This record gives sequence, structure tokens and C-alpha cells, in this order.
Amino acid sequence: MRKGIAFGVATALAVAAMVLGAFGVLIESGSRSHGHLDRYASAAAVVHGEQSVTVVTGSGDNKSSESRPLTEPNRVPVAQAAGLRAVAGVRDVIADFSVPVVPVVAPVSSSVSNSVSSSVSNSVSDSVSDSVPDSVPNSAPTLTGHGWDSAKLTPTTLTSGQAPSSPHDIVLDTNTATRLGVKPGSEISLQIDRAPDDYRVSGISTGGPPATLYFTQQQAETLSGHPDRADALVVLPASGAHVSTSALRHAAPGLDVATGAARGDVEHPQIQAGRADNLASFGTLGGAALLVALLVVSGLLELSVRQRTRELAMMRAVGATPRQVRRIVVRELLRIAVPSALVGGVAALGLGALLKTVMASQGVLPADFTLALSPIPVFGSALITVLAAVGTGWLASRRVSKIKPVQALGETAVEPTRLPRWRVVTGLVFTALGASMLVLTFAASGPAAASALPGLVISLMWAVALLGPWIARAGIRVLGAPLRRLSPIAGGLAAASARAAAVRMAAVITPTALALAFGGTQLFAQTTTANATSAQARDGLHAAQVLTSSGPGIPHAVYDAAKALPGVADVTAVKRTTVVMPVWNLDTSAQSLQAQGIEGGAANTLDPKLTAGSLAGLNEPGTIALSSAVSHNTHVGDTRQLWLGDGTPVTLKVVALYDRGLGFGDVLLPRSLVAAHATTQLDDYLLLNNRADLAPLTTSFAGLHAATSADFSKALTDQTRHDNLVGLIAVLAITGFILVGVVTTLGVATASRRRELTLLRLIGATRDQLLQALRLETAIILATGIATGAATAGLTLFAYAAGVIGLHLLSIPPLAALALLSAIAAPATAAVLLPGRQILRRAARIE
Repeated sequence: MRKGIAFGVATALAVAAMVLGAFGVLIESGSRSHGHLDRYASAAAVVHGEQSVTVVTGSGDNKSSESRPLTEPNRVPVAQAAGLRAVAGVRDVIADFSVPVVPVVAPVSSSVSNSVSSSVSNSVSDSVSDSVPDSVPNSAPTLTGHGWDSAKLTPTTLTSGQAPSSPHDIVLDTNTATRLGVKPGSEISLQIDRAPDDYRVSGISTGGPPATLYFTQQQAETLSGHPDRADALVVLPASGAHVSTSALRHAAPGLDVATGAARGDVEHPQIQAGRADNLASFGTLGGAALLVALLVVSGLLELSVRQRTRELAMMRAVGATPRQVRRIVVRELLRIAVPSALVGGVAALGLGALLKTVMASQGVLPADFTLALSPIPVFGSALITVLAAVGTGWLASRRVSKIKPVQALGETAVEPTRLPRWRVVTGLVFTALGASMLVLTFAASGPAAASALPGLVISLMWAVALLGPWIARAGIRVLGAPLRRLSPIAGGLAAASARAAAVRMAAVITPTALALAFGGTQLFAQTTTANATSAQARDGLHAAQVLTSSGPGIPHAVYDAAKALPGVADVTAVKRTTVVMPVWNLDTSAQSLQAQGIEGGAANTLDPKLTAGSLAGLNEPGTIALSSAVSHNTHVGDTRQLWLGDGTPVTLKVVALYDRGLGFGDVLLPRSLVAAHATTQLDDYLLLNNRADLAPLTTSFAGLHAATSADFSKALTDQTRHDNLVGLIAVLAITGFILVGVVTTLGVATASRRRELTLLRLIGATRDQLLQALRLETAIILATGIATGAATAGLTLFAYAAGVIGLHLLSIPPLAALALLSAIAAPATAAVLLPGRQILRRAARIE
């Protein structure tokens, strides 16, 4: 194998191993990552409610179970602490409560208030905080409040003052007290679950976690809203004693006992809540990367073996057996593939770390997400890459190794015009499979239709790869005549060369089409989803004003105060959560669904595009409204079982069905039901049906901001785009690999034509004519590949929009499409012309 071709193959294999290994790093990290131990580091164990639910679906032989994570804490009865204290070796059991607290300092101008930043999770509030009065209470960064008993979990000591002794006493850590400018005896205003209230700083502590304050234990229990149920029961061991985990489980039946690194998951529940979804996302993207790698590598290696047809045919002619020929090919590939795959596998650790850093910096992975680096993804990705390379090389060498020696020399002159039967049959099978997926997408709707899309695009791309020579010949027939008219000599050379080497053309058309099909489908499916979310929220929000908060949420007292404002007829309080519900998705499976709890005059403030029933029914307990995407054969009056955010199972009566699930969530519930099973009692936003003066609210409560419904809808769109960043970043990595495959394949294809171009130069073709012919042949390749990729992406996006969202909401931004086309065309053109110029320059020296 020539050095240039060997280098191209080695580069593609190394990049394939690197991309596959990077997703392996993320998958391993997701399965092994635990939250960082802070307050629970000294605990022997942490007793908590199970943070997942197991849903059993089907019946009889078709019965199956599926586990889904919970997004709200599954709290534990405080009464269980007594039994745990009786376990041998236990010194104490702390009932831990957590309450978000917003310190309120002196009023400031609106320009200063609006500059206060908040976390990514409050990005919607940040985006709409442009309409506040001239003077509002300024909120400092949110603190976390605990009961004074929780101070025993860390080496917390009082540096001044005393422990809290009355409901309005608090202890602050040193850094927070310095930032707020308070000392023992100072008064400070705190906003928790109602309007800001005054508290007295009884003491200053050190040694505990930052941004923490302590109430009396009883006050923390009261402020949590669930005084009889703690976030967790933290078991502290006696000095030098061993606490039996099995004894703790026996003392707390029905509860989970976390030890070791798992204690961090209880302390940072967002890690555990996101683990299942992260693993699913990384696994799906890793699987896509594997299929893409197989397509790119197979085409490249088939091309590299084909360019050696003359050499292999000569071996057959002088007596080499088919097995010997195949062994030669496999050995050469092993010499290239093994070191290349190992280099790529090692580089995968760096790429995985980079992807994790970028995702974490954008807030799409928890800040506590820990990267796990081990040899498993290194050797795993290397092994997959080597096996793919050897298998592809072996298959590519079978035909030339099996032909008769007398025929072997003839095979070196002209490509066979007929495809092998197995290739035609397999290609037609994939075409039929893609067609069935397309029919399913149109016949089904919602999640069932969405689940068919990955199979649709992968099936079509494998069909393109297998039937590529047919597609190449069709492209040549369509484009050959115009090119000959444009440039009779160069156009004729380009068309003749392409027609004689349709198999070679197919090898370079496939990655070009794949880059556009994969990149376009993934990118524009996200823009379509964002566009649909914006449109549904914009059309469905009838509120004149929307109140949001730059802090942890809006106290429900704001809702009561807003109803009392002059000129306000309807106010709707909205609280978000996630529920788990069986949903029909080709078959019935448990899914985590976005839900909203609403209270108040929703009929006049939001319109989710009802198809049956009325939102007024949500004012009654035990009711639910469902979007059309998840309602499958459900009617008003039916009942549906689901699990609330903390895992509580409920069976609710359906009172309404609606279409705008992207804008308002797939499930609407009574706000009181959501709040009773949520992390806090705070609302996420309020909807008001007129432009009343909100100064009484924004001056009485900290962190409130008012915006129009249009601004709020735009903020929701931005949040949707942000939520899709995991897929977008991963798609960019996979598409980058495809582009490497495009460039490498085109470079190998051009380098393998050294003899052809040199002969054309020697028989009289000028250098300019051959360069122009290469340009025109590149145009045939790119035009055919882009047309094929665009057709695949367009068909998939059309099916997605028509079957899932609505065809009128399909969104393909022209600038993004142009950028994608440029990213494919520019390096592909360079990959042909640069080696072509070098070959012609050497040919001129020979001449």
C-alpha cells in the first residue's frame, strides 16, 4: 500500500477510534459518576427514599418492567430515625432538611438589579428581566438553609455569637456574613416561602459548607413545608465503631441505605436524576457514531483495496491462492489498523474530557459530573475499529481473490459493471426497511413517530452505501451532458472517467451524502423543535404579563397578592415538575414527561389548543390534562396512572386533551398536587391577563421580573436550544469525523489515480485540461453526494415535521444550511485538487 494511501487510511481509523472512545468515556463516566461528598462525608450511611420508580407494563408473557429516575426528592419519615438510632455503633441520626433562602439587601436601581446573574436553570427568568420598577429589593445569591442539627454533619463551630434558639434566629457562615455585611445581633431580611421577613443573626460559624445558614431544627422543619418528612436521615457513627448496612436496612424497611460514594448522589440528587437520561443520550449517540464509523471506514477500505486490484490480480495470475491473497490484505490492514486504533483510543480520553468540559460549562451536564478515565474505552474503541477494518478489508478482497487467474489481469483494466448479488439484495432490503419506517412515521404520531426517525435515516444511508454505484451512474448521466457542453475536452474527460469508475465514485459519494444527511437531520430537527416550541408558546400564551424570578422561584404568596391588585381579573400560578407515565411508543413504555401544575384562571391566560374537555376541570383535585403526543386512545373521563416527581403513584381523571405539548408540557396537573410532591413550594412563573401596575409586587418581593408573553416565549425557545446542546455538541463531533472521512476518502481516491493521470498527461492532455477535468469530476461527486444527502435529510425532516410536530413548523435556517454545505464542499474540493496538482507536477517532470 502506497505511503499516501496508507496515511489516509491510518488517519481515518485513528479518528474513528477517537470518536467512538470519546463516547465510551462519557458512557463510563455517566455510569460511575457520583456527586461530590461535602456535608455527608462524615456519615456512615445516608438513609433516603428510592430515587427511581419501576413501572410494570404489559401482561402475561409480554410483561416487562422499566425503571425511571425521579427529579424530586423522595423524602423519608422522620419517625424512622428512632429505629436507626437503636442500631449498634450509631452515635446519632440527623433528620436533614434543606430550604432555599434569598437574602434581601437594600433596594437598588433597576439597572443594578437586572445585572444580577443567575444560574443556567434560571435562564428563562434572566431573558425576561427587562421590565422592573425603579426600585426593587435586591436579592443576593441564593443560600441553602438547614436545621441546626445538620451542623453536626460537618466540623461547624461558632466563631462568635450563639446557636439559634428562636424561630427568627439564624447562624451564617463567615464568608456569607462578610459578603452581606452582618454580625451577631444584626437584622437581615430573608425571603423563603412568602414576603421577605426579618431574622436576627445569632451567630457566625466556620468549618461548614459555603453559602449556608442554619435555623433552629423546628423552624427548618416548618419552613420545608413537610415537617414530618426529611430529605434524608444521616447516620453518624460512634467513634471507632462499625455500622452494619444490613442492620440499617432492617431498621428502615422500604428505604434505601447509601454508603461510600453513593452518599454523594443523595447529597447532589441532580447527578442521580440525570444519570439514566445521560446514559441513554450518550448510548444513542455512541451507537450512531459506531454506525457512521462503519459506513465511512468500509467505503474507504474498499477503495484502498480496490486500488490494489492490479497487484492482487498479478498474484492470482502467478499462482497465489485466494486464501493467500486475503491473508496479505488482512495482514497489511492489521499493520496499519492496530497502531492507528490505539493512538485514536488514547486520544479518545482527551476528546471525552473536552466534550465533558464543554457540556458542563454550558450547563447541560451537572457541575458535579465526574469524568471517569480508564483503559476500557481506549481498548474497546481500538478493538471495534480494528475488527471493522479487518472485516471490511477481508470482504473487499474476496471478489478479486476468488476470480480465475486468467481473468484476474482483465479485472485490472475495467471495473465490473454489475454489482454483486448480495450487495444488491442487501441494499434493497435496507431501502424497504427505510420505506417501512417512513410509513410508520406518517401512520403513527408523537413519540412513536419520533422513535422511527433514527432507523429511517440509518436505513437509507446503508441503502445509499450499498447501492452507491447505481446512484453514481445516475448522477453521471444527469450531469455528464451539461459538463461536456460547458467544457468539451475537460468535461468529456471528467464524464468518461466517472462513468468508467462508478464503484470508485460511489465510495466517495457515500461519505459526502452521509455528512449532509446525518448533520442536516440532527441539526435541523433541533431547529424545528425549537421553532415549534416558540410557536406553541407564543400562540398559546394569552397573558399580557409574565412574572418570573431570578432566584429559586416565586413564593406562592405572590399569587395571592397579584389577585388582589386593582385591574387584575385572572392570575395563573405555574409550577414545573417531571412525572413518569406509561406511554405508547410502538409498545407501551415508561417515560419521564415534562409537566406543569397550574392554579387560577388558566382559561384566560393560556391556550394549549384544547381538543376535548376544559382546563377548568384542573381546579378539582385528582385531575389531569394530557397532550395528544402522550394521550394515545385516551378520552376525557378516562383515568391514567402516573408517578409524581417524588415517586408517589396516583390515578387521575382526564379532564382535557390538547395539542401544544411542546409549549406547555405533555401533562397539566393541579398546582397543589405538584407542590405537595416537589422540592420546594415555590412557583416558577405567574401569568396575568392584563397590564396592571406590578410595582406593589416587585417592591415587596425580591427578584421578581415582569415581561410580555412574547419575551417569555422567546426565552423558552432559547432554553429549548440550550437543552439540545448535548445532542448538538455530540453531532458536531460525529459530523467532524464524517468530514475527515470525506477528505480522506477523496484523497485516497485521487492518489490511487496516479497511473491514470500520468498516462493522460503523456498522451497529450495538458495540465490545465486535467486540472479542469478533476474540478468537474469533483463537481459530479459533490453534486451527486449532496443531492443524495439532501434527499435523505429532507425526507427524514419532512417525516419528523409531518408526523411529530406539524409540517408548517419545519425550520431550516438558510445560513445554517449554507454553512453545512460549505463545510462539506470546501475540504472535499481541496482533498481532490491538492493531490491532483502534485500528481500532475510529477507527471510533468517524467515527461
